[in-house]
Amino acid sequence: MLNQLLQLTVAGVAQGCVYALVALGFVLIYKATETVNFAQGDLMMLGAFFALTASVTLGWPYWLTILFAVAVMAVVGMLLEKIVLRPVLGQPAFTVVMITIGVGYVLRGVVTMIPGWGSDTYTLPTPFSEGVVKVGGIIFAVQQLAVIGMTTALCLVLYVFFRYAKLGVAMQATSQNQLAAAYMGIPVRRVNMLVWGLSAGVATFAGILLAPVTFVHSNMGFIGLKAFPAAVVGGFGSVPGAIVGGLIIGIVEALSGFYLPEGFKDVAAYVVVLVVLLIKPSGIFGETARKKV
Repeated sequence: MLNQLLQLTVAGVAQGCVYALVALGFVLIYKATETVNFAQGDLMMLGAFFALTASVTLGWPYWLTILFAVAVMAVVGMLLEKIVLRPVLGQPAFTVVMITIGVGYVLRGVVTMIPGWGSDTYTLPTPFSEGVVKVGGIIFAVQQLAVIGMTTALCLVLYVFFRYAKLGVAMQATSQNQLAAAYMGIPVRRVNMLVWGLSAGVATFAGILLAPVTFVHSNMGFIGLKAFPAAVVGGFGSVPGAIVGGLIIGIVEALSGFYLPEGFKDVAAYVVVLVVLLIKPSGIFGETARKKV
């Protein structure tokens, strides 16, 4: 019984890592531009297709595939911000949200029209897909352990980047107060564009980790509907909150799928959101903003 619980927990943590990375993209964009990017899941899907092309069509090794897909999608994210989102900044939030939803539909449609991609389902080969690790009487899939390890490594890289890199500090300053950052000489528009690129790159990394589980197809971007609750649970403006929220959603989903009646797994994420928001409306790590009237 305990062994089974541990296996389910590790599987939930691995799935939660993917949710956390997609949720991290939501949070990064929201902190920088106060925009909710509902195309985040579809950016993840597009990145997975670029990785598929590099791996299967071009025959590149796994690690080079990751670098290629992340770099391409970083450019795509920056172009989206500059061409599509920047002209409507300052418009009502509803307008910007609808544009990001529209971008998601456009990306899905474009993918289905590209020869070699289309609406079929593909397998992305990884070095970890077949192996298992046995610890005592517990069997863990190497793929799940690799997802956890690679997510941890990426989070450490992002921590060092935001803490010590000049660009990372500029991104933090911009997310805190764009006007003050501009007065300090920080090119706010350029930083916002780079945030979109970083967000798309992180989403691509998540898509590559998710690909061996759900395979690569044009609708895999709907995982964003699970990552969005993760961002809300953690606190929508909190980077650590996105990671913790993703892990919570992943673990709850894995345990509920095994121990609770069939179908509850699909709504578990939203039940968690309701419970957390009833207890703490701003999320676990969120800050409550108060206005004087």
